[in-house]
Amino acid sequence: MILVDTTILVYAVGADHPLREPCRALVAAIGEGRQAATTTVEVLQEFTHVRSRRRSRQDAADLAEHYAALLSPLVEVGAADLAAGLQIYRSAPDLGCFDAVLAAVALRRDHITALVSADQAFAAVPGLRHIDPADPGETF
Repeated sequence: MILVDTTILVYAVGADHPLREPCRALVAAIGEGRQAATTTVEVLQEFTHVRSRRRSRQDAADLAEHYAALLSPLVEVGAADLAAGLQIYRSAPDLGCFDAVLAAVALRRDHITALVSADQAFAAVPGLRHIDPADPGETF
């Protein structure tokens, strides 16, 4: 099971970009049952915020609902994830706090084997398997 970051969701439905097709391929693999995946409510909130800056609120909310159904059950983020994320945040200067907590979520769940994100800062987190959707060695 992989944990999907906001970047994947944004690029999959975004404008022409080199990451659009790899992200669409991943979303298709999840939809077809070839790849088990989940995410968090917080990722879906961030996706909705980002999407609504370029599209209507209706469009953003509709897509967020679609992603929520696709990636359910969603991982619940709790206080222990925040504490672990803040430790990661202190030691990973290129990783924002939101992403540090998401990395902690991935590391703290036995059923999550990797975090998929276009954000290369995740690669610096010790013990975290980060998958870049543009990596030609990765197929979904």
